[in-house]
Amino acid sequence: MKLIKVLSAASLSIAGVSAGGPSAPPAASTRPQLSITIRDGNFTDFDGLEPTITWENSQQLPNEVDFRYGIDLSARTTNLASLPRRIWGRASRRFAADRYSLSTRLDMDVQRMDRVDFQIDAADEDNDLKLTMFGSAAASLKRFATSPRVSHVEFTKGFDNDGNRITINPRYNVNYDHMDVVMTYDADDTLITVTASKDDQEVTISQQLNDDNMLSPTISRDGSLSLAWDRKLGDHNSVRTTLNPNRSVEVEWKDEAWTANVNFPMEEDSMKGATVHIKRDVRF
Repeated sequence: MKLIKVLSAASLSIAGVSAGGPSAPPAASTRPQLSITIRDGNFTDFDGLEPTITWENSQQLPNEVDFRYGIDLSARTTNLASLPRRIWGRASRRFAADRYSLSTRLDMDVQRMDRVDFQIDAADEDNDLKLTMFGSAAASLKRFATSPRVSHVEFTKGFDNDGNRITINPRYNVNYDHMDVVMTYDADDTLITVTASKDDQEVTISQQLNDDNMLSPTISRDGSLSLAWDRKLGDHNSVRTTLNPNRSVEVEWKDEAWTANVNFPMEEDSMKGATVHIKRDVRF
């Protein structure tokens, strides 16, 4: 198992221990998750269903390293070789009285085991600074250290201003040679978000109307508009509806353990192409 070796090496590297270190405490309780996706408006039979099961677990490693791992399974296929879709692991650790934190996540597509995707997160709490980096590398211990390729990198710097909060988030996509910056200003019930690149700019103004409702209009440089409405339904339930005129209507409905996402393309009066994604936490 190439990925198991890679995950183990990465985890032990963060932990600063060898494989012969002290034994870890028992893993935390697990909670599988069932997801069902209905694509292209196919509600009539099982051909449109794409059920998946996600299972994850966590464990405390030596030197206060938190280790999480999981697997995504196809719940539809009868081919055992096609059953697992993705396996992943994340190792995290805090340093210097929790001032610094470092986290590394590795993902592998089981149907394409020649590559490992990675995500690295680092933070300095005292300076309100965060770094996130995405990339990939060959799924071989011999080549892993010499073949990593960064595909995306971003920083986030936060400031406090008389009780309000400002963040600046420059981002760079290496694959597309695309750079932009996201700036936010959070003042009580109003959040202003500006996303700008050399080709496009957009502004979102989110206004909290009351305890249960928030409206978020967005306008882009080309004049396109969208409007999102967030409504709390109580008991951690909520609905988010986003109207993209002449394009689509998107609805996300969270109801206890259920989450449903529906996308309706606005093409004449037809629901053709509608996509429904349903997810539920399954407890045993």
